[in-house]
Amino acid sequence: MRWRFAVCVSILLAFPGTLPAAALEVGDPAPPFELRGTDGRSHSLSDFVGKTPFILAWYPRAFTSGCTLECKSMTEDGHLIRAFGFPYFMASVDEIEENERFASAMKADFPLLSDPTKEAARAYGVLHQERFALRTTFYIDADGRILRIDRNVDPATAAPDIAAALEALGFQRTPEVRNPEDDRPRLGDPPAPGGGSS
Repeated sequence: MRWRFAVCVSILLAFPGTLPAAALEVGDPAPPFELRGTDGRSHSLSDFVGKTPFILAWYPRAFTSGCTLECKSMTEDGHLIRAFGFPYFMASVDEIEENERFASAMKADFPLLSDPTKEAARAYGVLHQERFALRTTFYIDADGRILRIDRNVDPATAAPDIAAALEALGFQRTPEVRNPEDDRPRLGDPPAPGGGSS
């Protein structure tokens, strides 16, 4: 038995990528990343540190049933998250071309990030058996620290659940910005009181 243990240790030391990453906890610094998005841009942790909190939602695979439900929720109910004024992303270890097809099929109006090298997924402790990312949502503050980790995500209600979590964390919804055009009278509108022609 002792020699088998020694062999296992030798294998793990020879291939450090197989070692499990230490689980991140609330209060830890978010690991740096730089990932290409389906919006054609590269997104990194440094884009947000010192500026704004953001949401990073890891998902297993494009076009799978649960991930389709999650992307559908984040697309159709994304306004609930945008009400807080924070950027949000979904991320997977899929190639960018696969995520571009997925985003197009789902009509996603937010970036999906690709981590084909699996380095970021490994750093965030979500890489499962070197194959795919576990469904996990990270809430990262403007200081680059982890505010909350959701490891039990319901794909069908992903966006409303994120909005509820942001509210529970004490964030306020941003006031709705009115378009001055909305205040102009339109054809068919009743005349304003006292505004009739003489």
